[in-house]
Amino acid sequence: MSYFEIGMLICFGLAWPFSIYKSIKSRSVSGKSVFFLFVILLGYLLGILHKITYDFNGVIYLYSLNAIMVFIDILLYYRNLSFKK
Repeated sequence: MSYFEIGMLICFGLAWPFSIYKSIKSRSVSGKSVFFLFVILLGYLLGILHKITYDFNGVIYLYSLNAIMVFIDILLYYRNLSFKK
């Protein structure tokens, strides 16, 4: 288990609740890139696959938590997109 990997995931993970909150409150897609969100989600999913296949340890839970938060932000993006109409 790498403490640097844990630190990276915690730092990235701290940003997602703020992004989710902003998406809920603003009801706007302004400043959001759904492509970027999907790229980040893919990165977390690849991290999870790496942990499953090569180095299974508790860090997989941080990858999973971050992936869930990004997925929630993606869902909010599409919800907010429908408010634009």
